[in-house]
Order: sequence, then C-alpha cells, then structure tokens
Amino acid sequence: MAPNARLIPLFLLILIALGIPTISPADIYKYVDEDGVINLTNMPTESNRNYVLLVREKRVIIKVVGDMAKYDDLIKKASDKYHVDYALIKAVIKAESNFNHRAVSPVGARGLMQLMPKTAASLQIEDSFHPDNNIDGGVRYLRYLLTLFNGNLSLALAAYNAGEGAVARYNNRIPPYKETQNYVQRVLKYFEQYSSLQKN
Repeated sequence: MAPNARLIPLFLLILIALGIPTISPADIYKYVDEDGVINLTNMPTESNRNYVLLVREKRVIIKVVGDMAKYDDLIKKASDKYHVDYALIKAVIKAESNFNHRAVSPVGARGLMQLMPKTAASLQIEDSFHPDNNIDGGVRYLRYLLTLFNGNLSLALAAYNAGEGAVARYNNRIPPYKETQNYVQRVLKYFEQYSSLQKN
C-alpha cells in the first residue's frame, strides 16, 4: 500500500472495520486531511498529522517445528566447541537463511549462516552449502567477533552483517545502515525467543 493513499474504497474500510486481514501485512494508520478526505498509510511519516492506528500487523512468534529443529545437533556441537550460546546461533541462522542450507544472498553469501566466499576461504570452508561446515565456520567467526568486541553482542552482530571494518569506521558503534540496524534488532528478538523456548 502506498503512503498517503486517497479516496479509500468502501470495501477496504469495511474489511478494516470487521478486522478481516487485508493484503498488506503491516500496521495501517488513517488521518483526515484538510479537504476532509480519509487517507490510509503504512508509513506515518508526517509529524503534523493526527494518525490513528486502524490495523495492527500480526506479530509472528516462532516455534520450533520442521526444519527449524533439523540442525539442532550441529548447532549444539558448535555451541559447545566455541562457547557461543546455542540460542544465539539459532537466532543468527533464522535471520540469515531461515534454515535453508542452500540459501544464496544477492551479494553471494551462502548457506545457513550466509558466509561470504572470502570469509569462507579464510575459515578454510570448502563447501559453504554443507550444513556442518557452514555452521562450524559461521560460529567460529561469530566467536571471533564476540572476542574482538569484548562480548558486546550488538557490535558483534553488526560486524557479522556489515563487516568488522564498518563497525571500526564508526568508532565501534553499529553503522548507520538501516539493513544492519534492522538485522541486529531481528537477531536479538529471535535470540530472546529461542532463549525463552530453552527455559520452557
């Protein structure tokens, strides 16, 4: 849905009023402009508008089902080997590849933990699509970053996403890249959820 959509169809307002899900999976706000026209948007960006929340996006709580539990033994092995929290490893895999061991990013990162070819080569990983090799290499790299940033998880995750050089360039702060900032928050959210599942 485009921001500031005008002349909202009656059927859409009926769907919203009845609480029936619409096409856009995002929060929807309305405001009335100077001409009395109702406007709907999923991006309330204008500070001078009186926005009213109409539809809240359903927040998905992850559950351990299907492929999400497929690599648990490999994750546990790497967790014990490199002393990295099991739930954290799982959170990174969820954010990076959604547990697809054949995943390839637009920039060429591969496998469960989305290792770039250069990173994989430095870790002596010959096949980034091999789950055991990929998890072992990704966790080894994550352990290195955690040590490099003195256990600061947010900085280690930012470096995992954007590179340690990017974090260093911004004086050991999370770089002002929207993708990286969103990535850090996403992994931390998954980490919290997986940690709570472990306790239950």
